[in-house]
This record gives sequence, structure tokens and C-alpha cells, in this order.
Amino acid sequence: MHPKKLRVEYLADPLGVDVPAPRLFWILDLGKDEKHASFQVAYRIIVASDASILDRGEGDLWDSGKVESPETTHVPYAGKPLRSRQQCFWRAKVWDDAGNESRWEDCEAGSWQMGLLEQGDWHAKWIGARAREPRKVKVVDTTRAEPVEVIASDPSPMLRKAFTVAGKPARAVLYSTALGEYEVTVNGLRAGDDLLQPEWTDYTRRVQYQVHDVTGLLRQGENVIGAMLADGWYMGLLGPGDAVRQRFYGTGRRLLAQLVIETADGKVTEVVTDGSWKVNDNGPVQASDHFLGEDYDARLEQPGWDAPGFDDANWAPAIVDDSVKANLVAQKSEPVRVFATLEPVALHERGPGTWIFDLGQNMVGWCEVKLGGAAGQKVTLRHGEMLELDGSLHVDNLRLAAQTDTFVLDGGPERWFHPRFTFHGFKYVEVSGLKDPATADMLVGKAFSSDPPVAGSFECSHPGLNQLWRNILWTQRDNIASIPTDCPQRNERMGWTGDAQVFAQTGIYNMDMAAFYAKFTADMRDGQKPEGMYPDFAPHPFPSGSFAMSFGPGWGDAGIIIPWRMYTSYGDKRLLEEHYESMKSYIDLIIDENEAHLWTHCGSNYGDWLNGDTLKASGYPAKGGEVPKDVYATSFFALSSGLFSRIARIIGKNADAAKYGEIRNRVVAAFNDAYVDEGGRIRGDTQAGYAIALGFGLLSEENQSLAVDHLLDAIKRYSGRLSTGFISTPQMMLELSKRGHLEQAYKFAENEEFPGWLYTIKNGATTIWERWDGFVAGRGFQDKGMNSFCHYAIGAVGEWLYRVVLGIDFDEERPGMRHVVIAPRPGGSLAWAKGAYDSIRGRIASSWRREGTNTTYRVEIPPNVRATVDLVVPEGASMTVDGETLGQPAGSARAGAGGGRVAFDVPPGSHEVVVKVGCSPPMPFTPGQLS
Repeated sequence: MHPKKLRVEYLADPLGVDVPAPRLFWILDLGKDEKHASFQVAYRIIVASDASILDRGEGDLWDSGKVESPETTHVPYAGKPLRSRQQCFWRAKVWDDAGNESRWEDCEAGSWQMGLLEQGDWHAKWIGARAREPRKVKVVDTTRAEPVEVIASDPSPMLRKAFTVAGKPARAVLYSTALGEYEVTVNGLRAGDDLLQPEWTDYTRRVQYQVHDVTGLLRQGENVIGAMLADGWYMGLLGPGDAVRQRFYGTGRRLLAQLVIETADGKVTEVVTDGSWKVNDNGPVQASDHFLGEDYDARLEQPGWDAPGFDDANWAPAIVDDSVKANLVAQKSEPVRVFATLEPVALHERGPGTWIFDLGQNMVGWCEVKLGGAAGQKVTLRHGEMLELDGSLHVDNLRLAAQTDTFVLDGGPERWFHPRFTFHGFKYVEVSGLKDPATADMLVGKAFSSDPPVAGSFECSHPGLNQLWRNILWTQRDNIASIPTDCPQRNERMGWTGDAQVFAQTGIYNMDMAAFYAKFTADMRDGQKPEGMYPDFAPHPFPSGSFAMSFGPGWGDAGIIIPWRMYTSYGDKRLLEEHYESMKSYIDLIIDENEAHLWTHCGSNYGDWLNGDTLKASGYPAKGGEVPKDVYATSFFALSSGLFSRIARIIGKNADAAKYGEIRNRVVAAFNDAYVDEGGRIRGDTQAGYAIALGFGLLSEENQSLAVDHLLDAIKRYSGRLSTGFISTPQMMLELSKRGHLEQAYKFAENEEFPGWLYTIKNGATTIWERWDGFVAGRGFQDKGMNSFCHYAIGAVGEWLYRVVLGIDFDEERPGMRHVVIAPRPGGSLAWAKGAYDSIRGRIASSWRREGTNTTYRVEIPPNVRATVDLVVPEGASMTVDGETLGQPAGSARAGAGGGRVAFDVPPGSHEVVVKVGCSPPMPFTPGQLS
């Protein structure tokens, strides 16, 4: 057994780590010999300053020695103090429970490099171009009768610095960031493949810097660094609806760069941004904005401007801006990168020179288009998610976001063009201004997002559910460009916290979101007001006390729920410690504002957002689906105070644990006194109210049974259809499955009528819609002011696919997947299902297949992980586990119709369980006998 998939602070071989004691992670591989023991009992870590030292099996920075521990995650570095720019090479070896020791040569090597740990390590200056006089332009807002006036984006400045490297470059590392957005090159080649750098933070609190190894781009002799700047989140249009803002963080685009070069003779030199750089303030990128798009004029290109030999005599000196005071931090999450290239699946002509391309998938990114033509010819690309019934591009739902790119040609030969500093949400692209007929090979879509590894997979016998899982994953990728956005197309694209928290567990199953959510937790903390109020979205580019700055139930609670998900899924105790006082401040604010333990005084109470009362379709009840907002709010008061009590206990703050545990109990008592009658009916009598109360553990055992009955009655009142909003829908799916009504949950999942996930798929959805009724045949589109077709919140049903259909479930008492529960629940029309989750400790796989009355389950458990298999076995069935015949347990608890619930432990490895009905007599079975 040996370690592999080495990571540092959740990332593989990161550059620019600014944590003094980085945490180390690995998973274990049994190799080809599955007879080896399955549990780690000890490890040894060596960290070296040079790869050659590591190869000798030595650690001059740290040698932990043999440490008796099963831990493979969150192991803190404990060696010599690490300095800025320190290179660290490391390996781990392990001992298993049979006494076997892994060999160094079988163990993967990893590395990390420290960032610039002190502000004084930065010797560079902030530079840029001289400011232009602001000019106003009018843009169309599809929700308003008149155009809206905004400040026009200035051309992207081009900056360059020529320098000489006297010796052969042995190592060269570039540290860079910007106020605005930037792209940097060395000798005409991109430094890294990151996009939208430095990404979005509250720039008044934190500005992320990026680190790239550019050794391979340098040469002995003359070299050039080039950079382009754009508005990005720092200066561009931001915000939803009428609250759109511009230039909130600043009015000047600035670059900071520091290139550290080590030559073969051991000399170290630096090239830094300062007044010696040159700037051209009228480059080919004439305007760029995330919402509006980008304008590119090829006639303004200056070939070779970022390479040696270019004459920059006519360029002006860059200005140095000493007024910038930024808190520089290393980027701690995966960068935004292109992850897919999509080719058109269809195109059709809309008029002279105008064609619409269908990329077959609602995506986020931009297009590369192959163009050639006369100098001055202008080609325009407009992007949209849907088509109108007449085949034209649907843009009504974009509001202010024009999503339009233009390219003015220079008369040169045909070549590929693409924007740099914008992104769009789209499935369709309208290309106009062409002189010749369009061809399918002239355009591709480049889909990009923050790039955590995909961690989950799901497949079953139902094509619609397979498409649903793909839609959920695509929607997640489309909405994680630096922050978890609500939507990627209209003028909004904000980190709405309610959407983020309800989707968090689905997101974690789908992708390795640990570093991403750690960054977003810091974003929420940065946006928190001194009295404890979290913003409704983060980052929050609005003045204190303005729009969406409240402690909204279900939204503000993301500040507790997401760190809790990070703990249960990844075992991240350090995050709980770092975020503890922030969470405490939030809970205390709710307590202080609500003396009766009922959450009736809050900021924006959005309630169970987009519930059945918001739907507009014939044959669907107009009212009666929305849970009363005080019932809804108090439910979250109980949930968050209870979670915070548990968090306090975990990090050793026992007095706080007792205090907030008692507050949770009082909130639950107040909830029942105020909102639950003697018959167990919850005020409002809604599907959502019962689902949330059951899911959050707010009811007595007697009232739980009554609430389930009332929930089923509420479903019947809606003709067996959903009336829940996106906050309560995943709770209802899980609670129905847990409480003996699995088939009702499957009916919801497989329903192809309105409202339902498969209804949207029948109507062409390739991502999750914001509204169940975003489009209804015969009625058309919903409210154009809020009608995204790429909105992950309703996709939180993905948690149900993993936890119920596949049965891959976590154990909150043994977090970070130290112990996993495999509890698949076959149901509905499905004949089989299979999938996996690449957890922080390794790959967990589950599958099942029904053939007649028999069901075969297969499970894969990684080394060092304990697992409990939990199945529902029909009355009179026999069961074999790995070929050993077992019977139904005598006196087992019944689950479902006439069946018994069987739970037993299995060791790491592959296991097969076969349940047969009516084939052989049952045999005595003791649960846990495989432990």
C-alpha cells in the first residue's frame, strides 16, 4: 500500500502557497495486490529543498519520522520555517495494519512552492496607463423602455518591458496580479492558461496574485514581458437588475508583476513593474466588459509587441501609482481554465450575412471564430441561451447584458479570433456581417470555469435521469468562474449565498470543491458587517447598508452551512477555527434581534424562493405552495444554532457548545409552540414547511409521523406535483426517501410533466433552469426580468441521486469520509444504476441491478476507509455477500413494504451483495458479522 495523488492545501503541486504550515494530503493505493492489508497505521513524510535530496530518501526541511496515525488528510507541515519562494519537494510512505511498509520508490513525489509571505517581499510598483476622460454610452436593457447610460470601457492598455538575461535561465517564477483583469506573456507566449485573472474578491480586503513558472519561456539574452489590462470585476458593470453598478472598487486599471530569475551560475535577478515599462493605451481590445462583451479592432494590432526586437520608441512611459494599498494574498483555488471545446451541431441562415450556430450545449465562455475579409469589415457575435419560435435569438432574458463581441478585420488572411476579458452564457451564437456563407467549421465554443477536478459520476437505465445529472454538472461548471454565481448570462452573475448553500453538497459530490469553497467562505467573511450580518451575495460590491445586505434566512446561513459541509465532506477543522468568530457573530445577531426565539425580524426574507406560488401555467394551483416566511426563517434559526453548537464542540469550545445547543432547543420549542398544532399540522400546511421541519429535525417523534402524512396530503392537493421552492425541494426528496415513501420521490424525479426536471429536458434543456416554467409550450417564456436557463439551485436534487439512488452517504460523526455509508435504494422504473465519488480519501463506487425479483449490489471502498452497507431486503429473501450466503436478520427493523433493513460493515475493497427472493431458504444472519 502506498500514497498517491499528493496534494497541498487541496491542490496538486501548487505554486504560491502563503500558509506557513501547509496541510498535506494523499490517498492510498493497494496496487495490483488486493490481498494487502487495508488500513494505514503509520506514516512518514519527508520534505526536501531539492528534488535530488528527496530522491535519496532524505528530507532536509522536514522528516516526520514514523508517526503512529491513520491520517491521510490535513497533516500540517512541521519542519523548518519556510521562507518566501521556498521550493519544497515531498513524499510520504505508510505502514499498514499487517506491518507492511511501502517503499519510497513506489511512492509518488509531490511539490509546492511558497509565495511571497510578507508585503515587504514585493519590490514591484503598481503601474498602468494615464486615465482618459470618462465617456458615456447608452446600452439596451430588455426590461426597460429606454436605454441605460453607462460609462464606456476604455481600450485595454498594452504594457511591455524589455530586459536581458546574462546567463542561462535555470529557474524563473513570475508573481503577478492586477486591479482589473490581466493577461501576461513572456516573449510572446502566455504565462499559464489562467483566465479572468486575478479573479473576483472584495479588492478592498484581498487581491489575489498568481504565480507561474516561466523558466521555459525565457532565453539567454533579450527577453520581453507583455501584459494587457481590462476592466473585469474591478471596474466593469456589476450587479442584478436595477442595482447594476460600475467602477465600484476603483477607476484605474493597474498591473503588479515581479519576475524572479535564477541563472545557472546561481545569480538571482528581478524584473519588476516600475516607471521603466512602456505603455500603449490604444490597443486592439477597444472595449471589454463581462456583461456587454468585447470589441476588437485588428487594424490596431502591433505584431511582435510582446517579443524581443519590437520598436517601442513611440510608446509612452507607464505611470506608477503609489496610492494603491492592497492586501496581496496568493490564489488558493484552482484557476479559471478552458475545459471543453464545443463544435456546432447545427446552423441556419437568418438573413443576408447572418447565421445562427447551435453548439448543442448551454455553456459559459466565448467563441473562437475563423475570419478573413477586407480591412474595416465588422463581424458581430451575439450570444443567447434559447431561440424564439421563429428561429431568432432569444435575448429578452439578458436584461442589460448584451453578450456581444465584435471583430473589425484588418484585410489580412483568414485566422482565428476570440475575446479575452469577457464571458457569456449561451447555447446559440448569431454571427452577422459575413460576406460569404457560414460553415460549421468556422466557429467553436470554448467553455471555461474554475477548474476543480470532477469527482462524481452517475449513470442509470433511465436516459432522462442521465441527462439530468449531466445538466446538473454542466450548470455547476457554468457557474463557478471564481465564485458560485446564480446565473452566467444576464446582468447579475452574483455569488448568491442561498443558492450556494442549498447546492453545496451536490457540488461537492460532483467536483472537488474544497479549495473553491474555502475561497468563497473567505469572500463571505469579507462581506460581513461588524454586527455579524452576512451579505446576500459575496463578494458584495455595494456600500454598507445598501442592496442585499441583510441576514436573510437561508442566505446568511450559508456562512455556517458551507463551512459545515466542508467539515463533513473533507474533514476541514482548520476552516471551522478560522471562521468561528464570524459564525458566532452571525448567530448572536439573530439572537439579539429576536428575543422570543422566533426569527421574525430579519433583513431580506426571500423565503422558499421560486416556490409553486410563482409558477404560471394552466392547470397548476395559483396559491398555497409557499411556506409562511416566519415558519421558514425560524427553521433556519434552529438549524444554524444547532450546527454552530456542534462546531463549537468540535473545536473544543465546550461552553459555547452548551450555550448554543440550549438556544437551539429553545428555538425548536418556540417553533412547535407557535407553528405546530395538536394534529401535527404546521402553519401554512405546505409541502415545503413539512419537508424543512423534518429535514432540520424540528419535530417530536409523534409529530414526525403526522408531518409525513400531512406532507403526502399536500402533495395530493397538487395532483402529485411539486409546490416546493429550491430551498425545500432537496429536503423533501431526502425525507420522502428516508421515511418509507421512496416511490413518491422517484415519481417526482421521473416526472416528465410540469413542473419537473424531466419536463425541462423534454423542452430541450441542457442545463438546469432557474424556473420550472422558464418556457411552457403554448405560453412561451416566463418573466424576462428573471428567467435564466442556467441556474443550479433546482439542481440540488443531485444530492438525492448520490445519497439515495447510488446510496453513497457520509457520516457526520466521522467526517471527511473516514466512514462511509453505502445505502442504495432502488426504485421507480430504474433497472440499474451505477456511479462513484472520488472522495478526499479515495474512490467510492456503488452500483445495483434488478433482474426480476433479484437485486445485485456492488460496492468499492478505498483503502483506509471504513464502510457500512445498509440495504432494504424484502420479506423472505436470501442474501449472499461476497459469495457467503446470509439470510434475513431475525427481528430486523422493517423498512418499506414488508421488508427488513439490513446493515453490516465491510472492509476496504470490492464487494458484491446478491439479494434473491423466493430462491433459497433464509439463513440466520448477525448484522455486523463482516466487520
